Amino acid sequence: MTEPAPSPEAASGPPPSSGAIVTLDHVTKRFPGVVANDRVAFDLFPGEVHVLLGENGAGKSTLVGMLSGLQTPDEGGILIDGREASISSPARALELGIGTVFQHSMLVPSLSVVDNMALGGSWWSRPDRTGIAARMAAVAADIGVRIDPHARVGTLSLGEQQQVEIVRALMRGSRVLILDEATAMLTPKGAEDLGALMRRLTALGIAVVFITHKLNEALAFGHRITVLRLGRKVGEIAPERLEALGPAAATAEIIRLMFGTGDRKAAAEGGARAVRRRVSAPPLLEIEELAVDDMAVPVSGVTLSVAPGEIVGLAGIDGNGQKQFAEALAGQRRLAAGTIRLGGEAVERLDVGGRRARGLSYVTDDRLGEGTVGSFPVSLNLLLKQVGKDPFWRNGFERPEPIAAHAERLVGAYDVRTPGISTPIGKLSGGNIQKALLARELTGDTRAVIFAKPTYGLDVQNIRATRQRIREAADRGLAVILISTDLEEVLELSDRIAVMSRGHVVGMVDNDDAARARVGELMSGVGA
Repeated sequence: MTEPAPSPEAASGPPPSSGAIVTLDHVTKRFPGVVANDRVAFDLFPGEVHVLLGENGAGKSTLVGMLSGLQTPDEGGILIDGREASISSPARALELGIGTVFQHSMLVPSLSVVDNMALGGSWWSRPDRTGIAARMAAVAADIGVRIDPHARVGTLSLGEQQQVEIVRALMRGSRVLILDEATAMLTPKGAEDLGALMRRLTALGIAVVFITHKLNEALAFGHRITVLRLGRKVGEIAPERLEALGPAAATAEIIRLMFGTGDRKAAAEGGARAVRRRVSAPPLLEIEELAVDDMAVPVSGVTLSVAPGEIVGLAGIDGNGQKQFAEALAGQRRLAAGTIRLGGEAVERLDVGGRRARGLSYVTDDRLGEGTVGSFPVSLNLLLKQVGKDPFWRNGFERPEPIAAHAERLVGAYDVRTPGISTPIGKLSGGNIQKALLARELTGDTRAVIFAKPTYGLDVQNIRATRQRIREAADRGLAVILISTDLEEVLELSDRIAVMSRGHVVGMVDNDDAARARVGELMSGVGA
């Protein structure tokens, strides 16, 4: 289902604006092995909601980090009121008038609102709670919200907590307010309320930076839209043009900018667009009305089927229930409802070991924290899910020779580069740890496998090798679910593509020539 569109009067034409408060002057930020931002340039004007759009990995979070003082540019600069400034810390960002409200609340839930407001003050003097409460009430009245200063933060809704953080930023003199994925955890009504609050903020001359993945929110709330892709600014729609385009044409333009029309990234990584398999066999893995209770992102009503030899991609912005879904399939989370059948056999009541014994494997995205034990040798990590079982254990005792032979065989077959099978796996590179995970999960009696972000953080060579292993798994007749936030990867490998948003599958798309645009629309909340 399509989410209800926010109120259309949210952005009522281009606002009047004077000179830029903040200018990003071709900023570049590099991390080992990746250029997160590549000569990005744009201005933040008073009285505007400036929307930043882009897929995961587009560079939005790094830009927010530089503006909020968590990162510093490697090249280029940031100008405040036309003068170059060094934003060396979050405190310095606040001094310069830049406040940030992150997706996850930074408030202390056990404290009252007024005590949260007092945090960061002078440690040697008692806070003036009465004075803070009065100032807070005045700022809240200016922007049209009501906050109980004595309420415990943990009792407030997410929307109310955001209001507290916005008021706190304004109390500290912020002229630029960054809202980072501020609607990600809100209900549609909460998102609409936030849009109304942004209108009131811009009416006071505040520059609002609004980071979102949802096009309906971008068009309803934004005056200016900047699109990032692969660390670069690929387009900007100014207020006058945004108003002239209208919703339909603006949506088409933004989708083109966000998702492109070709396979530049896949080609750079040596990939090739998959030829869609025509699978006619009955489903091997069947998921019906799966639901998971989770405080962050509850999952409900997920129904999927995967035939032997088929790859079903699960696309979507990270944090929309993919992890909860994968862990529920693998047996690591309890189901609230639904059934899981493998080869016609119900397995939802089985634990991880029971499901794996039936042939259901899971390649986690958390290679060191969850997938392996870093201090254990490679040989034991290759058997983590078979501890105590023949032929590697007998009567509760390890059998070193079978364990070593098994490890040597898999290390050779999967090209795991290691000094030896007794080397602690945590000393290997990320790519070699991933090879070991693939070796463990794709051997034996595996019939179906779930891959969670299988190439995340890998270099080009290991990305290519991992994708080839996924293809080979399907070619062997395994039923494959590929969960990835990399749209190019999903398009390259999948036969069909499901799109997940807010814990629901909002659409299923055949991977044909129209798939990119259709998946992009579903990911952006345009339609279902």
